[in-house]
Amino acid sequence: MGLLRTMMPVQFQLAAVLVFALAMLFMENQIQNLEESRARLERTIARHEVAEVEQRHSKDAAGRELTPPAESEDAVIIYNRVPKTASTSFTNIAYDLCGKNRFHVLHINTTKNNPVMSLQDQVRFVRNVTSWRAMKPGFYHGHVAYLDFSKYGATDTPMYINVVRDPVERLVSYYYFLRFGDDYRPRLRRRKQGDKKTFDECVSSGGSDCAPEKLWLQIPFFCGHHSECWTAGSRWALERAKSNLLDRYLLVGVTEELEDFIMILEAALPRFFKGATELYRTGKKSHLRKTRDKKPPSKETIAKLRQSDIWKIENEFYEYALEQFQFVRAHAVREKDGELLVLPESFFYEKIYPKANRRKVAATETP
Repeated sequence: MGLLRTMMPVQFQLAAVLVFALAMLFMENQIQNLEESRARLERTIARHEVAEVEQRHSKDAAGRELTPPAESEDAVIIYNRVPKTASTSFTNIAYDLCGKNRFHVLHINTTKNNPVMSLQDQVRFVRNVTSWRAMKPGFYHGHVAYLDFSKYGATDTPMYINVVRDPVERLVSYYYFLRFGDDYRPRLRRRKQGDKKTFDECVSSGGSDCAPEKLWLQIPFFCGHHSECWTAGSRWALERAKSNLLDRYLLVGVTEELEDFIMILEAALPRFFKGATELYRTGKKSHLRKTRDKKPPSKETIAKLRQSDIWKIENEFYEYALEQFQFVRAHAVREKDGELLVLPESFFYEKIYPKANRRKVAATETP
């Protein structure tokens, strides 16, 4: 054989090597295709078995339908909206969708717009929200501080959502809102109507309506009903607000990226927000409220406010909320041709073992 190989022309040897290499590549490709086909088959079988499990376990012992809390008929969302964060624009979307998506919207109106409830009202509110079956699924909104339902023994806790805004921009908007109102209810007389002093002039003269203490609002709304929450500049309140935002809120958006916030909510909670993104983009009600005669503050005014420890703490909370939201957004949407698109489902089940008992497992256990 060795003699025959030496007698073969070089070109035949090269051709033989090439044919052998191509044959090996073809075999490897076929093996890879078979592996991919096997993996696809396993995923298909897994999806089918998960569907069987979900169907078998979709009812409890009493025959009632079992659905995830966010999609059930008992679901409750509380939007304890911070003033001047585009909360009216967002709430209008809920009002427009409630009939079509079959849920109730309720405005929490407190006396003198006080965000802190008395202890007895806290108990009443928790009892109302958890036991008022006729109003479920429900979307509650109002300028009220965060309330921990588990503190009052409630087992069915609502999902909290909220929106925050740059602290200085929020205060400037509120300052002019009190004087000139907005285009939502233009004929309503505001508390400071007739005061023509600009925000810059207020800061320059040391006015009370633009004092750093007025920046202290977003942290208290997330901190809750503790006395320290409302102590301006409290580090304890800041940490409490951060903890609640992280652990107690489903999603907290920012005014500057409201459309992204709505898009993610629609993807996560279609039971409430199906159609919300398109409505925000095209609906007239979504953009009704704009503060009138608002003048942007000067650089000097902004610099003066930023010297305050209160601004530093409030801004730290805003930056923290922004960071958390952008992290959620990065894993929920992607940009294509300048437009944000919600990412499709990106997890599945595979390699379910033991194979011999797969049918038995699927019939008796919930994944």
